[in-house]
Amino acid sequence: MRELEISTLTVDEYEAVRLADYESLEQAEAGERMGVSRQTFARIIRSARGKVADALINGKAICIEGGPYQICGGRGRGGRGRGRGRGCRRGEME
Repeated sequence: MRELEISTLTVDEYEAVRLADYESLEQAEAGERMGVSRQTFARIIRSARGKVADALINGKAICIEGGPYQICGGRGRGGRGRGRGRGCRRGEME
């Protein structure tokens, strides 16, 4: 794995893929869960899907890092303990 090229997703891009492709949410609902507009969500998911496709097509490793994020302790929107909302704290991932 250490010799592979890397495609890097931000934490927000990872979350967008999780909500749209794993949980099958519509962009408006996924954007609401992330605390962004539908248009911003569309931009984030487009970027994330491009990076994932690049990794799959070109045999790259996927690294998730960087960007603004929030950690929720189960009291966030939707009560699932993930995403943005009440009970979350903001931070930077290095």
